[in-house]
Amino acid sequence: MQYLDDYRDKDRIQTLVRAIQKETIHSWNIMEICGGQTHAIARNRIEEMLPPTIRLLHGPGCPVCVTPEEMIDHAIAIAQNPRVIFTSFGDMMRVPGSGIDLLQAKAQGADVRILYSSLDAVKLAVANPEKEVVFFAIGFETTIPVHLMAIKEAIRRGLKNFSLLCSFFAVPPGIEIILSQPDNKVDGFLAAGHVCAITGNEAYHRLAEKYHKPIVVTGFEPADLLYGIYKCIHQLEAGDGKLENAYKRAVHEAGNEKAKLLMETFLEPVKQKWRGIGNILDGGFALRKKYATFDAAIKFPVNGDFSSQTKNEVIRCIAGEIMKGNRQVSDCSCFGTICKPDHPLGASMVSEEGVCAAYYNYQTNR
Repeated sequence: MQYLDDYRDKDRIQTLVRAIQKETIHSWNIMEICGGQTHAIARNRIEEMLPPTIRLLHGPGCPVCVTPEEMIDHAIAIAQNPRVIFTSFGDMMRVPGSGIDLLQAKAQGADVRILYSSLDAVKLAVANPEKEVVFFAIGFETTIPVHLMAIKEAIRRGLKNFSLLCSFFAVPPGIEIILSQPDNKVDGFLAAGHVCAITGNEAYHRLAEKYHKPIVVTGFEPADLLYGIYKCIHQLEAGDGKLENAYKRAVHEAGNEKAKLLMETFLEPVKQKWRGIGNILDGGFALRKKYATFDAAIKFPVNGDFSSQTKNEVIRCIAGEIMKGNRQVSDCSCFGTICKPDHPLGASMVSEEGVCAAYYNYQTNR
């Protein structure tokens, strides 16, 4: 705990707040990408520590938030197959598709189970050879390698009844789609340290140079976030736009070579739809054809077009505009009224790392 306490120290935090106040001359909009950072900002009331001219915008948050409705509907269709044991993380269970969610499918008789790891799903496949075990694998680059390790283990065991329904996203293209908006409001970014710990910083250098926007890699504790904000403001006030690593204790320039090799071996970049944002070129990853037997989307094709099926309530949800930095949570008329964690209209409320859930959990009662 001492290691974490250093980055929660009140004196260190107050020193950083004073440095930010001294550095800030102009008005700036800074976006954090990671939902874990969003929750830390809301939980520690960091926005209240900043000068009024500094506004924090809240980005895509987490892969659960941006998994499209069509993918949720495909997951539910697979789960309803009587031959299937359908598994995933707990935060996927209440994400709304165009109709029911996975918990409702379970209540209707589907064999849906919450697991802590895709490796646990491999064990389940070993124990149930008469069933098809599917794990709904969600991830940015941070957690994708763990899911790929499950495929490696399935190959080692010679399993034929295990597959992944992959909802994998690449963060840098998501940042670029935000920056390339004609009405982009983001002046600088706080990049997610745990993602960069896997990928390294190369793609972020290119983005910072292309758009001349500061991108600061930072962590998740209050002092980490304030230091990242300080570094970002320092660049903005100086007219700079470059990648800066403010989380060197966890992030190396080249990232994790073994994890990157694993992703290169099993995956290829594809155009990916991000919920609320749209299709992004190279915005995600799919299993290579060589590993198609482990791809549940191929193994269990679903007839029908889910893309046009939308709840009327979801049409009113502005989560996509919030995640692109164009709107704030406070702009949504549904927030805290008809949209709550127990009745979410969009994934940014139902996901534990979503920005709407963060503000509901930490700000509503203040």
